[in-house]
Amino acid sequence: MGKKCEKIFEKAKENPAGLRFSELKALCFCFGMSLDRRKGSHYIFIRETPFFLLSIQRMKDGKAKPYQVKQLLVFVEENDLVFMAKE
Repeated sequence: MGKKCEKIFEKAKENPAGLRFSELKALCFCFGMSLDRRKGSHYIFIRETPFFLLSIQRMKDGKAKPYQVKQLLVFVEENDLVFMAKE
């Protein structure tokens, strides 16, 4: 999972508007978040330590909303997070 996470993370940093929704979901898991709940089109991801709650939705073209990608990137950078290996 490490290489896959790195690839998606670099893609997100280079072009947040170009990230697919499925890639954003995968990136959430890469950083130790879990799917707390899903309500309609909203997927709510949570991380306990440090605490972070992120609501994401898929756009009509299948991509992630750029501002939601940026929210995750800012959280990762502010907290110096590393990938959580699940291999």
